[in-house]
Amino acid sequence: MKSAAEVHVGCNSRAIAGTGVSVQCQKLMASKASLPNSLRVPVIQEELQIGRRIVDTGRGVRVSKTVTEETLHIDEALQSQTLQVEHVPIDAWIEGAPPVQRQEGGTLIIPVLEEVLVMQKRVRLKEEIRITARPHERHVSEQVVLREEHVTVARFDEAGTSRDVQDTPPP
Repeated sequence: MKSAAEVHVGCNSRAIAGTGVSVQCQKLMASKASLPNSLRVPVIQEELQIGRRIVDTGRGVRVSKTVTEETLHIDEALQSQTLQVEHVPIDAWIEGAPPVQRQEGGTLIIPVLEEVLVMQKRVRLKEEIRITARPHERHVSEQVVLREEHVTVARFDEAGTSRDVQDTPPP
């Protein structure tokens, strides 16, 4: 209740059946001598408060998981690569800029330099290292084990009765 206000009320002698208004009017008329045609009527204001709360519904979920294994035979070709390293003696004197690493087809050539003290200093190409990749293929046959998981979700209520909700199909 926030405040009260005075309201002047006049009483009609007619009463509405079943509402008790006539009794009110009679009381008002009887107290008319003590009150100078006024009546205090409280003014009420309602307020609404909104909130949240957690409610336990008593229901839950049960999840079970199974794993199945399947043995498969695989027969596949596997590729590998071997490197052939070859040292090629060059034994040549270098005039100008020294040679750099280069690629010739599928072979990587790396020059190996050496400084030799002579009456004058010169660069001599001692050797080249040639690296060539050669692919090889071999057949492999073996047994492998694959595992697969299946999950079942069951809901249950307060009474403990359960029902299956979802069963994950295998991919």
